[in-house]
Amino acid sequence: MIIAIPKERREHEKRVAATPDTVKKLVALGFGVHVEKNAGAKSMISDSQYEEAGAKIAPDAKTLYSAAEIIFKVQRPLIAGEGDVDELSMIKDGSMLIAILDPIRNPDHVKAYADKNISAYAMEFMPRITRAQSMDVLSSQSNLSGYAAVINAAAEFSRAFPMMMTAAGTIAPAKVMVMGVGVAGLQAIATAKRLGAVVSATDVRSAAKEQVESLGAKFVMVETDEEGETAAGYAKEMSDDYKKRQAELIAETLKKQDIAITTALIPGRPAPILITDEMVASMKAGSIIVDLAVEAGGNCTLSKPGEVVTSDNGVIIVGHLNVPSQLAADSSALYSKNLLNFITPLAGEEAGTLNIDWEDEIIVGTLLTKDKQIVNERLKGGN
Repeated sequence: MIIAIPKERREHEKRVAATPDTVKKLVALGFGVHVEKNAGAKSMISDSQYEEAGAKIAPDAKTLYSAAEIIFKVQRPLIAGEGDVDELSMIKDGSMLIAILDPIRNPDHVKAYADKNISAYAMEFMPRITRAQSMDVLSSQSNLSGYAAVINAAAEFSRAFPMMMTAAGTIAPAKVMVMGVGVAGLQAIATAKRLGAVVSATDVRSAAKEQVESLGAKFVMVETDEEGETAAGYAKEMSDDYKKRQAELIAETLKKQDIAITTALIPGRPAPILITDEMVASMKAGSIIVDLAVEAGGNCTLSKPGEVVTSDNGVIIVGHLNVPSQLAADSSALYSKNLLNFITPLAGEEAGTLNIDWEDEIIVGTLLTKDKQIVNERLKGGN
């Protein structure tokens, strides 16, 4: 079977779905690997590196897709009207598509996969179970996002992060608050601490307190009996009363902060509002807000997708898109390993074949379409 690695065509995307290292391992499993010309260029991977690893280079997308039975991508393929190339029309009926497909926000794409009899797997739907940890793209990419958020904040900040004692006087350390303590938030805490900041953090999940404190940060949260976590391990929306009390606490805390990094996301829903116009107005001039949820609507009411804006009182609000792509070499390496770990258990006894257990929890969780039907329960109204 041929695995295709296309060039990513969506705006702001620099990642690629395979590296020379994963190509070698896929070839060792018996698969043929075809890589579109210049697919890895923005991740600092040359065509010659892919060839040395055992891949064949396809001159264009049409040639690539015509031979492919399995497609590894970062983002969902372009459809008619989205760009210069209609990738979906090139994919053979009956193919297997494995990517970050954003199906909840793009139901028309999911229907198109079903209509073409494509078996589409959404990697972001990976179940949070122990044996799937090495396939968890949300974790691998969020980890880098948390790191990049702090670096982006430092680039905009007009002061130093650590305390500095000099003959000319002492510079106080920066105060950083991280809002949302998932994988991205924990990495943001760790990175800010390494740079010498005084860090605090908040999350709706009380279980996050121990993790925050283990990294040397202060946990900020109102007392509640509500459970802020779903059975799958994701944050869930809280009651209006909780949100009101938490907002009051955060508003008082934010006034004292130099930098706020927001990471809160709720799967399948717009990002929750954590920082309002009034909270921004209470912050000091020169303070920084980095909104990692800007593509899902934003945690800050003043953030704008793809822009760095300054509020009337001088607060700088960073809304970069596709933050993992800023670290394309590393994010591609991790993502491609997630895909390799996903396909490896599916490899059949005969080299280059697949033996899929359709009742396996990982398959059930990630599979969107099969036999021209939408089969995923999350897209049919399930949890």
